[in-house]
Amino acid sequence: MKANEVTLCGLAAVRARFKRDPSSIVRLFFDLPTSKKVGLMCRALAGGRKVYRCVGPAELEKIADTVHHGGIVAVVEEAPPRLPTPSNIAGWARGHENLVVLDRVGNAHNLGAIARTAAYLGVPRIVIGGDPASARPGAAAYRVAEGGLDALEVFMVPEIAPFLRSLAAAGFDVVGAATRGGGPWSRAAGPWALVLGNEEHGLAADVEAACTRRVTIPGSGRVESLNVSAAAAILIRELGPGGPRRRP
Repeated sequence: MKANEVTLCGLAAVRARFKRDPSSIVRLFFDLPTSKKVGLMCRALAGGRKVYRCVGPAELEKIADTVHHGGIVAVVEEAPPRLPTPSNIAGWARGHENLVVLDRVGNAHNLGAIARTAAYLGVPRIVIGGDPASARPGAAAYRVAEGGLDALEVFMVPEIAPFLRSLAAAGFDVVGAATRGGGPWSRAAGPWALVLGNEEHGLAADVEAACTRRVTIPGSGRVESLNVSAAAAILIRELGPGGPRRRP
């Protein structure tokens, strides 16, 4: 594969990409059972004179480089995440559009799970830090996201802390997820940005300092913390598209 190509596995992920950007699919492979579900994609690829083929299980596994291919593999051209501009930030603030910011979340499966949750709960975008420790959208993340990464805008910034200060200056409630010591929940006065830290080390000190507040999920104390993707699901649901959820 070329350097700018990524494999997408699973029907949900491939359909999401086809819906968002069908021209980015350069090759498509599927097994016999899945062939009955991809007629529209095949006709589109045929029109663009691109490769599509029904293959056996062994070949599909080899193309996917995993047994978890879900019966279909698309090879797609992947542009790098965009850098948000001051105009982007101002527009998000005016529209009260929330976002999730990932500070050195390093596991691609966690990235995919967070993207799936964000898309399901109506968060329109994720911003990833440029630190080399940060997971990037790739085959594993797309597979776990089940179409979530193509339902979101994905941006990347060189450093998280300055970006968070820009969000705060634009009126965002920048909410840092802390394993311990976070304050109580309160409704955000404006749009929010949920900041999630590294799986082992949490938020970097400068990132934590750039948050307008920190929150902690109360637990039983039987284990120290939640997986970051589980924490993301709880916190996004609690904050919600319009602020923390009203309880009956």
